[in-house]
Parts: sequence; C-alpha cells; structure tokens
Amino acid sequence: MKNKPVSIKNIADELKISITTVSFVLNGKAKEKHISKELTQRVLDYAKQINYRPNQIAQSLRTGKSKILVFMVEDISNSFFSKLARIFEDISFDKGYKVIFCSNENNDEKSKELIELFNFRQVDGFIIVPSSGIKETIESLIKDNKPVILLDRFFEGLDCNSVSIDNQQASYDATLHLVNNQFKNIGFVTTDSNQTQMKDRLSGYHRAIDDRGLKSNVLQIPYNEIFKGKGKKHIEKFLNDHNHLDAIFFGTNYLAQNGLEVFKESSRNLLNEFGIVAFDDNDMFKLCSTSISCVAQPLFEISSKLMELMFLLLKKNEIGENTQKIVLKTELIIRESSLRRQP
Repeated sequence: MKNKPVSIKNIADELKISITTVSFVLNGKAKEKHISKELTQRVLDYAKQINYRPNQIAQSLRTGKSKILVFMVEDISNSFFSKLARIFEDISFDKGYKVIFCSNENNDEKSKELIELFNFRQVDGFIIVPSSGIKETIESLIKDNKPVILLDRFFEGLDCNSVSIDNQQASYDATLHLVNNQFKNIGFVTTDSNQTQMKDRLSGYHRAIDDRGLKSNVLQIPYNEIFKGKGKKHIEKFLNDHNHLDAIFFGTNYLAQNGLEVFKESSRNLLNEFGIVAFDDNDMFKLCSTSISCVAQPLFEISSKLMELMFLLLKKNEIGENTQKIVLKTELIIRESSLRRQP
C-alpha cells in the first residue's frame, strides 16, 4: 500500500503551529510575514526531513501561478530554434520556471489548438514564433491579460511585446558583402511568406542589389513544399533556369541545407564556384569542404531579453501597458564560401 503524500497540514500538526504559518514559510514569505528565523528553520528542516513535495496543482490554484512557460516555435528540430530553446531553458530554470516546448509547423490551426490547450492549463506566459494567421489569437491572449512575447517575427499593427533582429539590415549587409567580393549575379532563395522577418530579408536583398545597379534573381518557395521535402527540386530548377548566377544568398539555414545538397549532387563543382551566404548559422556550415558564411543571430542575447521581458510582464497588472519591441543586431560570419574566387 502506497504512503499518502505529506501535506502542509501534517507539518503543522507535527510542529503544533498553524497551516497558514507553514504555508508562508514554504512559499518564501516568512520574512514578509514576520515569522521568526528559528521557527522558519524548524519548518524547513522538518519539511526536508520528511521529503515534503508541494502539490503543484493545488499550489497553482492557490497562487494563480503555474511557474510554467510555453515556448512555441516553427520547428523545434531546426538548429536555430533548438539552440535558442536550450539557452532559454537554462535561464528559466535558474529563475524557478519550467518550459514546455512545441512546434506549430507554421500552421495556423495547430498554433491555435496548442495556444488554447496551454491557456486552459493556466501556464504563466507564452513566447511564440507565430504562424501568419493567428493575429486575432494573440490579440485575445493580450486582452485576457496573459503575458505573451512574439519571437523572430511580429504582426504589423498589433501592440504586442516582441524580440526580433534587424532582418533588413542583416540581409542588406550580407548581400553587399557578396557584391564587394566581385559577385554580380546574386540569387536570393527564400520562402513564399508574408511574415515580417522574411519580407524584411527580401527587402534588404533588393535594396543592396538596387544600390549597386544589379539585377534581382529571386526564388520564393511555399513553406509547405519545403516541409514536404520538395525544396531541393525548386532550387535545382532555379539554378537550371538561371545559369548566369555566380552567388546565392539563402534566406534560412534549412534552405541553405537544401541548396548544399543540390550543389553536392550536381555534376559541376558548384560549392567551389558559387558565392554562398546563409541566414542563420548551423554547425555543419563550418564542416563543409568550403566553409559557409552566414548571418548569425545573437542567441544568448535573444534568450536573455526574452526572459527579462517575460519577468516584467509576469509582474504587471496590465499586460497591454508600455509594450516593448526589442530589435537586436546580427553578426556576419565570413568564411570561405563568400570570399572572392581566384581565377
């Protein structure tokens, strides 16, 4: 027969003090409630002795706090999001919070279902990489006074806290870097998306190309085609139809991976012939026979800003007050693939 879990009533009865006093001590409010150090220590020592574990559900109902955050991204297996999630998990744990990670696959219905589920389970806050059609769902969370931060992208016209990077400037700088290394026919491979981060990356590419009087060459692949593993076919056709290209800027690291596979399978030695830059780093980029240049996002700074902002929201009475839109800078990591080729 299993032993019954120990409750704060058992502790109170054993120490002959009130349940309220035990609750204040175990919830870190002893000093605030003017409970003596001696009595506080007695409660803590006895709780440790009997291996007391608080009932998380009851505690959540009593305090209105679950100490759980949701971290929803496009694809948690993507190296950028997984590294970001790992850093955020460590920071959150140090602050006394646990994190639920999930992927929405850039799918509106899945996003809405997951948000509804976790909101019903009374998580304390959401960090969301939103799919394109959930603006009203995010707006509803804000109206319900639920802490929510948009990551990587945001919705125009929605007053919501967000942490992102300067995608347009990062893309402009990366494209200009290729131009300055004597590449003149630069293709840009991206997703067919109206999301702010992808629109800004495309805009930065166009601005750099226009500034130097060059011609734009853009491939936009529908996300569901990429998700189904058809990205390589689109890239292969793009290369065949644009055989004058001498460089390609990939708008995401997973598109760069697709492209590198196409390069490897080609009869030509494209990896050594083309100038290449990828948006977001990946461990494999350093290991390629020609190492791949990339736009690197500041992972630790993003995670720190997310937690800093979330803590402010958790303490606020009104979530919609004084929203912050934090925009961070990237780093262009220059490797072999984007440097001028020797004739």
